[in-house]
Amino acid sequence: MDLAKRGHKIVPVILSGGSGTRLWPVSRKSFPKQFWPLISERSLLADTALRAASAQFTPPIVVANQDHRFIAAEQLRDAGIRGAQIVLEPVGRNSAPAIAAAALLAAESDPDAVLWIMAADASISDLAALETAVKSAAKAAEAGYFVTFGMQPTAPETGYGYIAQGAAMDGLPGVFHLNRFIEKPDAATAARLLAEGGNLWNSGMFMFRAGVLLGEMERLAPEVLEAVRAAMLARTTDLDFIRLDTEAFAAAPDISIDYAIAEKTNKAVVVPAAIGWSDVGSWAALADIAAKDTNGNFALGDVVLENVHNSYARSDGIMTALLGVSDLVVVTTQDAVLVAHKNEAQNVKKIVDRLKQMKRPEADTHNRTYRPWGFYESLIQGDRFQVKRIVVWPGHKLSLQKHFHRAEHWVVVAGCAAVTRDAETLMVHENESVYLPLGCIHRMENPGKIPLTIIEVQSGPYLGEDDIVRFEDTYGRN
Repeated sequence: MDLAKRGHKIVPVILSGGSGTRLWPVSRKSFPKQFWPLISERSLLADTALRAASAQFTPPIVVANQDHRFIAAEQLRDAGIRGAQIVLEPVGRNSAPAIAAAALLAAESDPDAVLWIMAADASISDLAALETAVKSAAKAAEAGYFVTFGMQPTAPETGYGYIAQGAAMDGLPGVFHLNRFIEKPDAATAARLLAEGGNLWNSGMFMFRAGVLLGEMERLAPEVLEAVRAAMLARTTDLDFIRLDTEAFAAAPDISIDYAIAEKTNKAVVVPAAIGWSDVGSWAALADIAAKDTNGNFALGDVVLENVHNSYARSDGIMTALLGVSDLVVVTTQDAVLVAHKNEAQNVKKIVDRLKQMKRPEADTHNRTYRPWGFYESLIQGDRFQVKRIVVWPGHKLSLQKHFHRAEHWVVVAGCAAVTRDAETLMVHENESVYLPLGCIHRMENPGKIPLTIIEVQSGPYLGEDDIVRFEDTYGRN
């Protein structure tokens, strides 16, 4: 996508704060769907950033939950995205405050910069059609309009809001007046909207000049702008990250850009687009866009199908077999299994809500926990002991730390570890081990060129992750 001859620069803004609970058990609060490779070999975030990178725009502004900062930064680096500005939300406040923060940041260098707002977790298959839509939207945004992207509906979908398309705009090919927004409809209303024509799915993708957005916020949502401006003024920088002030940002109303601005502004227009778009909002939606066999099935991972039709099966854990069933979604992870009829796929969040009521950790967290240095996962847990697998990326190291309630035994099974144990520094090679008594100050580092894998055996009366005192940390977690 080549827009290099345009006047104002376009700044991609990627919103990456969602938790994607309708794709549980793969997507959870600790590692939501935008960080998973659900469509291609790359994560949804990486695919989104690369779509913008291929457009020869500026490096993106990514607004992310602070708990996901290292995951987002690592995935952007792995995708070859350089110069991204990662803005960290201390608390979730929906899309209007997130977009306001991005607009304020962009306006510091260029108030006329055109912002292209997109979610980190959508799928777009027709990039040529996307280029055409973006070119039309950019011209309208430069002219001072608040541009929405309306997706041409392919089914009477009840999971999306709709946009009623109006007459064509003079002098802006591909751009139309926006008559009204329509809330998510019931099935009968959705069927009627599809039959009528001229009604588009609201994609949540927008384009406008930074100054236009801020002006409309000043007029229509001043309490949002006031709180976010204060959070930006008091921001701090940390490694690759821009940290918004917690107290100021928490004071912002929890409101979407649709309710705060889009449905109220008199500057709204719409660009209809047929770009192979999906919000990947449910397992059924993912099944719709997945490549299928002759029986209409999609299978990924260690999956066996026999006499199965129109089903979606995925295993990131143990072998999963389906026999004599149809229209199912079956998803297996290391610690949970979901079996649902496709017609119920939109209601997976109800299961997550039930799990939260039961205080089950599976609602929010995976067995595998990612850290800036790598990840760890629990293998066995019993009375006064736990066994973990820990993987440390080359060149990375854990914090210098100690524990009050547990001792640890590290066995290196791949790679080489540089271990600090009080005043000692030890090199521990494959098939060697080191004992860390309770209370000792210790650290593990991977000085090699391959991932370091260790088996950690913990023993003690309390094995919680909060039993840690950090003395020094490369990643600012002291």
